[in-house]
Amino acid sequence: MGKDVIIACDFATAADTYGFLDQFTEEKPYVKIGMELFYAEGPDIVRQLKKRGHKIFLDLKLHDIPNTVKKAMTSLSKLDVDMTNLHAAGTVAMMEAAVEGLTRPDGSRPLLIAVTQLTSTDQQRMEDDLLIHEPLEKVVMHYAGNAKKAGLDGVVCSPLEAASVHQTCGDGFLTVTPGVRFADSKADDQARVTTPAKAKEIGSDYIVVGRPITQAEDPVAAYRRCVAEFVD
Repeated sequence: MGKDVIIACDFATAADTYGFLDQFTEEKPYVKIGMELFYAEGPDIVRQLKKRGHKIFLDLKLHDIPNTVKKAMTSLSKLDVDMTNLHAAGTVAMMEAAVEGLTRPDGSRPLLIAVTQLTSTDQQRMEDDLLIHEPLEKVVMHYAGNAKKAGLDGVVCSPLEAASVHQTCGDGFLTVTPGVRFADSKADDQARVTTPAKAKEIGSDYIVVGRPITQAEDPVAAYRRCVAEFVD
């Protein structure tokens, strides 16, 4: 599976999203739809973007009891998304139930990945807020191992952790990495960040890029810069 750049379409409305994507006249970027947009517009935003020819990562980060997550994933399986996710903290049983729910009667399903620790989380926050006192990287690797055990396709992790995830879970286990910024961009609220070129070097399979593209003066040029640094 080749590398790809996923644009985080963190917009409030469908109109804003279409207005942004209309700027791309030559490419059909892979896009991420998160909670803000999905909760505002509902499943129709997925259907419309698929009609436009975009691959979709539906980023809803499910985390609940196994039966609830299984039923929710069954609902999501009816949408033609390419990737979706959940929180690995929900346990192996929850992740196994998610795979079962997401798998369609014909055996097909979108890629399913797990969030290990959010890129806004650092060691101190994890210890103070979550009462997890193991080293952050050890926690991430343990969660990644649980995701693989449950039959998932990969994890969302910091690009700084992608190489370690591959060492722990194998090269075929996908690493989807937000927290990517150009060298001349600010980090915003992300704590564990790197550049597209460095993410490629470390071994990320997908990078998720939001504000450095969506808030750029020329979003198309910024997207192409990402592709040039990460894919080409």
